[in-house]
Amino acid sequence: MIVLQVNGLTKSFSGTDILSNVQLEVQHRDRVALVGRNGAGKSTLLKIIAGEMTADSGDLIIPKDVRIGYLEQHSGIDSTLTIWEEMMTVFEHLHDMEKRLRLLEVQMADPAIYESPEEFERVTKEYDTLQTDFKDSGGYQYESDTRSILHGMRFYPSDYDKEVNLLSGGQKTRLALAKMLLSKPDLLILDEPTNHLDIETLGWLEKYLVGYEGALLVVSHDRYFLDQIVTLVYEVSRRKVTKYTGNYSNYLNEKAKNYERDQKLYERETTERARLEEFVQKNIARASTSKMAQSRRKIIERTDWMESPDGEEKSAKFTFSIDRPSGNDVLAFDDLAIGYDGVPVSEGLDMRVYKGDRIAIIGPNGVGKSTLLKTIIKKHDTLAGTIRYGTNVQFGYYDQEQATLIGTSSVLQELWNDWPMMNEKDVRGILGRFLFTGDDVSKPVTSLSGGEKARLSLAKLMLKKSNTLLLDEPTNHLDLDSKEVLENALDGFPGTIIFVSHDRYFINRIATKVIDINSTEAVEYLGDYDYYLEKKLEKAELLAESLSAATINTTGNEKVVVDDDKEKKRQERRLSRAIAELETEIAVLDEKIVELQAELENKAHSDDHIKLMEIQAFIDAAQNDHDLKAEEWLTLQDELESL
Repeated sequence: MIVLQVNGLTKSFSGTDILSNVQLEVQHRDRVALVGRNGAGKSTLLKIIAGEMTADSGDLIIPKDVRIGYLEQHSGIDSTLTIWEEMMTVFEHLHDMEKRLRLLEVQMADPAIYESPEEFERVTKEYDTLQTDFKDSGGYQYESDTRSILHGMRFYPSDYDKEVNLLSGGQKTRLALAKMLLSKPDLLILDEPTNHLDIETLGWLEKYLVGYEGALLVVSHDRYFLDQIVTLVYEVSRRKVTKYTGNYSNYLNEKAKNYERDQKLYERETTERARLEEFVQKNIARASTSKMAQSRRKIIERTDWMESPDGEEKSAKFTFSIDRPSGNDVLAFDDLAIGYDGVPVSEGLDMRVYKGDRIAIIGPNGVGKSTLLKTIIKKHDTLAGTIRYGTNVQFGYYDQEQATLIGTSSVLQELWNDWPMMNEKDVRGILGRFLFTGDDVSKPVTSLSGGEKARLSLAKLMLKKSNTLLLDEPTNHLDLDSKEVLENALDGFPGTIIFVSHDRYFINRIATKVIDINSTEAVEYLGDYDYYLEKKLEKAELLAESLSAATINTTGNEKVVVDDDKEKKRQERRLSRAIAELETEIAVLDEKIVELQAELENKAHSDDHIKLMEIQAFIDAAQNDHDLKAEEWLTLQDELESL
């Protein structure tokens, strides 16, 4: 069944076409990605489909019974309700049905009030019909569904009574996504849904969307996410939309093949056109050949000549180099504790960084990944432990908030202020490599988009020629093409890289080590993201095996059962040790949560909403860690009691 059809859609702004003659179709259960460069028109097309913007021409066909849900980029929820109350607003129709069912039950309890059997039968029939509709609409499971989705979005029972307006911006965005998923529209439209999600939440969202009953239309720059989810890709480029079958990787392969084919056709047409134009130029003035030349001129004018496959789209071009190499030992953490205003968010961090390492820092939101980078460059003080720095280490820091941009001057001046000895031509040349050309260099920094600010920050980082790069979410705000350019630049970098990212494709491409941090430790994995997943799975499988009742060894065709008494004692010792360790960790987390809550109630922060949201994020991360360890404690305790 078709849930959406777009025919010949055109949209322009100030006389400039953004979209022209767009054709697009979405069937029931389709998983469709809309890809293209920043500014290509993806979000505009989504707004038109969602009814928030009108097209200049063309048809938008949506069946009457199809419900559309649209989640805008950076959208959140502003509400005075609690988290649970806000989620329950999705099910108001079920609440009304439930009230009616309870009323009918009361009426049916006393048949004597009815004047005739027919009237009583009418009530019972209404009850049976309404009860069936209530069940089919999910009336007996909507609360369970709500708890499941809130858990996936990292909201736990302890959060349910929190007022929505007291949440951070990122939490509000996650809550808006949770509410949209609960509403289960026939066509779910998501614009950059992976923003503000940590890696674990991304994994949950992918699994949920794979099994989603409706159709999905998504804009995302997360290539790993697209590969896991989508089966169709529509590329928005040069005002047109082109369809590709398969996931994002298949789209890249097909696009490369199409480019080679189109390049050959373009070269052939260019040669033919040059031949015709040369004939016209030589023969138009001769009486004997003038008519032939005029005929060829008409052919030139009437032919719809092919545009260059490269079009007007340009890619940034840059590399990272260093002034001088660092020593072999770059950094060392020993029992490091990090946080704000004396309140730790992570403790017990031990890590060694060597020259040439490419280290990805991952972990749940609020655990202090960005704080760790800022502590390294001494923007924050260490709360405990030590950081030892190697010889000749020069840091280049990329801030995901672009706080390194002053913002009071033009793009040109922003770069020139930091390197005043460069001449203007060289500064303009460098900006041109980052796609700032012509009047772009005169733009105020405050007026730049997120992607433009990211490119300007990268330009400043390149000029520093540092031998150790600290990158905080460097792919945020970058379109897919710019991400690839950045990856290529980092690939050839001769120094050391430590970066925080939730872009799993980027981690796979760059990282040689993954360090997973939580509130009490940092665990190192010697590989990329896929290796990290593999090792995490192995650990889970080993834990499951160790919790099995008895070990059975097979020798040939005979099964030898290990001595049950010895195995039981071994299991008891192992489980008792694991439970004791968890109890210690839970106690530490309880103390941390109490400290953070006391900090939250500190009157000194009563007017500092940003500070309060930061502290709340740290409480959420610690509470999440606490809940996970408590669940693990219960599992082990049950296993011990069953022995």
